[in-house]
Amino acid sequence: MLSAKKEDVMQRRARCSMIVVLISFALFSFSGNVHSDSSVPEKGSSFPVISLPVPEKDSEKSYLGLSEKGTFTISDIKASVLIIEIMSMYCPYCQKEAPLVNDLFQIIDRDAVLRDKVRIIGIGAGNTPFEIDVFRNQFHVPFPIFEDRSFAIHRKIGEVRTPYFFVLKMNADKTNKIIYSKVGTIGEPVQFLNLIREEAVLK
Repeated sequence: MLSAKKEDVMQRRARCSMIVVLISFALFSFSGNVHSDSSVPEKGSSFPVISLPVPEKDSEKSYLGLSEKGTFTISDIKASVLIIEIMSMYCPYCQKEAPLVNDLFQIIDRDAVLRDKVRIIGIGAGNTPFEIDVFRNQFHVPFPIFEDRSFAIHRKIGEVRTPYFFVLKMNADKTNKIIYSKVGTIGEPVQFLNLIREEAVLK
């Protein structure tokens, strides 16, 4: 028979082994989620076709150049350049980024040339309309944000981390080309806008 001391040591080792296995499994699972970013649409490719509900607010419909009810696709937006922020109400980085994106919107809106060429929308990964409204009201977001409560859009774009920014150059034939695709902050809004102007060849 094993002594009580040896039995105790063996139990401790067994517990430690189990903890190592659990940690390894957790790390493996986490790394799997991160590697899903490999299917994210990259610069030079096209943004996938997604369907969004036409906003109820007339001001938001007018901003996007929409008039009908129901749903629309990205190609229906009247713009030369479309900036898409993939965000979440619960993402602390998105909350921190909100004032910068608001500043970007205001800079564009004050520019007589860019005002009618560049549009911004947000897509709330996993967020309901209620959660979107809470985020919009708390951070005074001036552009349309759309819910993606089922993560359907999020899955379609590679389950990106948030905030993630796509910038699309919109073509006359209703196709698009991604000219910016990155996770994280946009940084200084004027510099970001200058980069987009250069990539999209906007004067």
